[in-house]
Amino acid sequence: MIKAGIIGSTGYAGGELARLLLQRDDVEIIWYGSKSYVDQKYASVYQNMYKIVDDSCLDDNIEVLAEKADVIFTATPQGYLASLLNDTILSKTKVIDLSADYRIKDVAVYESWYKMVHKTPQYIEEAVYGLPELNREKIKDARLIANPGCYPTCSILSIYPLIKEGLVDPLSIIIDAKSGTSGAGRGAKTDNLYCEVNENIKAYGVGVHRHIPEIEEQLSYGSNNPVTISFTPHLVPMNRGILVTAYGTLKKEVSSEEIKAIYDKYYKDEYFVRVLKDDITPQTKWVEGSNFVDVNAIVDKRTNRVVMMGAMDNLVKGAAGQAVQNMNLLFGLPEQKGLKLVPMFP
Repeated sequence: MIKAGIIGSTGYAGGELARLLLQRDDVEIIWYGSKSYVDQKYASVYQNMYKIVDDSCLDDNIEVLAEKADVIFTATPQGYLASLLNDTILSKTKVIDLSADYRIKDVAVYESWYKMVHKTPQYIEEAVYGLPELNREKIKDARLIANPGCYPTCSILSIYPLIKEGLVDPLSIIIDAKSGTSGAGRGAKTDNLYCEVNENIKAYGVGVHRHIPEIEEQLSYGSNNPVTISFTPHLVPMNRGILVTAYGTLKKEVSSEEIKAIYDKYYKDEYFVRVLKDDITPQTKWVEGSNFVDVNAIVDKRTNRVVMMGAMDNLVKGAAGQAVQNMNLLFGLPEQKGLKLVPMFP
């Protein structure tokens, strides 16, 4: 039995983690951590947990939790784990961090984009970027997993095969991304009110979104050359889902069929990455509630560009589901265990 603790269990990602782990017979959630709801019943925060979870929320004392848990999930704001992590914690338990604290290897880049001082940069090099499709073997032996961001997961998996094969100019990539409102978290913000979001779509974080350096770094590893992207996220009036449409200039003439063969080669053994057939384009409704990422790419011969597309659920593969996928790898379990979630429709 794996004893798991969730710090930040009352946010959207933390709540999704609880939902996924509660379906497991081999996992016991021993700690529902929450800064805002200490001593309140977890089921009073999330009514869907009524008669399923009887526990009350505990504080965010990660030192105490490390003594009891086999794995700790930190679904917390940037800077939280970096301010508390130490050798004692890592000697006693595995940590899967859903924030950006250990995703970016250059601490100066992290501090520049996140506008904060990193308190424990000594653990950055050790942390493994938790995208199983790229780093599966490294994840298995890790103590500290940096769970990828939602936009980066969808963007990287949509683009990686072509950047790895050297078919796309690494300085030409433009990413147009759209996300449901749960990606902004559960905190009350005027911009996320129903009247602000409903019947509306808008760009935000143009040119300055914090996921830009994360995407660039991971794609640069694949390219073996610096990758610079233009990335524009948009907020759309739906609860869940991310859609990425990326454009890149081709370095040589290639057909859509040849492109498709490359995606099939890279992802033929990846259960959670579904390469769509022919000219079928990814849609968020066909991945909702699942850990799947649907991808496809089509060549635009007129402009000598390739259009690379991906869709996924931002709370599952983009956060909690990927964290569980990483947990499975850490404990030598089948990677799909607890994650064979059929997408919900309608």
